[in-house]
Amino acid sequence: MADADAVRSVERADHADRTLGSRQLAGMLPDPAGARPAYRHLAQAISTLILDGRIALHVRLPAERELATALRTSRATITAVYDLLRESGYAHSRQGSGTWTDLPAGRTPKGVTRLLGSGDTAIDLARAAPAMPVRTLTEALVQVTPLLAEHAHTPGYHPYGLPELRAAVAERFTARGLATVPEQILVTSGAQHAFTLVLALLCRPGDRIMVENPSYPNALDAMRRARLRTVPVPVTDTGWDIEIIESTLRQAVPPLAYLIPDFQNPTGCLLPDQERVRLLRAAARSGTWLVVDETLADLALDVPAPPPLASHGTPGETSQVITIGSMSKTHWAGLRIGWLRAPARLVTELAGQRVATDMGGPVVDQLLALALLARSAELLPPRLERIREQRAALAAALAEQIPQWSWQTPAGGLSLWVDLGEPIASVLAERALDYGVRIEAGSYFATDPGIFEQRLRIPYTTSPNTLREAVRRMATALAVGSATSSSGTRRPHWIA
Repeated sequence: MADADAVRSVERADHADRTLGSRQLAGMLPDPAGARPAYRHLAQAISTLILDGRIALHVRLPAERELATALRTSRATITAVYDLLRESGYAHSRQGSGTWTDLPAGRTPKGVTRLLGSGDTAIDLARAAPAMPVRTLTEALVQVTPLLAEHAHTPGYHPYGLPELRAAVAERFTARGLATVPEQILVTSGAQHAFTLVLALLCRPGDRIMVENPSYPNALDAMRRARLRTVPVPVTDTGWDIEIIESTLRQAVPPLAYLIPDFQNPTGCLLPDQERVRLLRAAARSGTWLVVDETLADLALDVPAPPPLASHGTPGETSQVITIGSMSKTHWAGLRIGWLRAPARLVTELAGQRVATDMGGPVVDQLLALALLARSAELLPPRLERIREQRAALAAALAEQIPQWSWQTPAGGLSLWVDLGEPIASVLAERALDYGVRIEAGSYFATDPGIFEQRLRIPYTTSPNTLREAVRRMATALAVGSATSSSGTRRPHWIA
């Protein structure tokens, strides 16, 4: 009963803010005339959107008549859709309150399952996160043990982050060309934590946020959960169109913009220096807070590591720039250490916001991060060399086994953004799982559903042999799918 009461209290909190508009939902759904029976097709699409996080939980769905009008279908069809959603646990209704999205017992949102992976034998290409060498972690643990004994005599609360780590991160920014003092640094539990703190402080439901399309799925999910209106700007194989960005900032005037200029996830593009200057000027003119995600900046494989974007602007142009980073891609995601650099006053406000839910990160993790950062010059080069070898192995395997696919080799980062030549990514990703490969379709990185279906993001974060085997399995899944489409029969699946 307590859980049900909690859900009802959320629903009563603000009906207007938590109602999904009929046109908005219709824009996320396939044409009901495209499949039979239409009601089952639509219910499946809505339940998938709920699991993906593109429709939030405990949101009121449109009235049946309004959605039927928006979809140009009958009200009876929408009634059947809602009935099926309720039967399957993806919605519930209360008299006088409408129909609300829900999560069936035993089902887990995709964002969670994507991070958890699974205990089966599937090759996991859904996560672009390298592992840490055991020896490196062991050495760091030995190094920090005496330091931990010193901290054991203190309460251990550090809402701004461990002072020594704040100083080290500040020194790192300064060495890369952006003068920084510790008061401008907030240590967080990863870059995603930093981003959600920023959203909570600087944005309100309904605000616009400019974002690249495609972009990092967890950041997009954070925007949806904050009920922000995304204003997408495209990133293609050739990068950004800076004129579109300037026009968007000028016309939409979003309070916030989120960009990944360094080996962009998932495209791998690197924003040129001259375009960084123009971006900073355009954001300053519109008064937009610019959130720069540089978690991949150190993973420069074919070019020098880029300096911080804010180093390209004047003090006036960078007064509303927030730079976030983490150790997840360069060291280990399990460390859960990230940071943000911002004006000192904003850092103070963010720390105040942080303590409401998280009074400070673990001291042990921060001491480990301090030790690892001190060894970056020693640890990073061999890691980059391994990543280059893995990238080469993946590219060679794709060229040999699936030559019809194409991609632009990124100068850094952790993945290829592969063009399949036809919109089959979601179907192929589902089929590939039967063959022992877990991978994300391009639509998972989109600001809106239904696009990038001709793309796959394929990380090169595992061993060359594993990558070659993954490509072999995907090639088999692709061939079987083509044979099935042409013959109308389904061949038996190879079991991993």
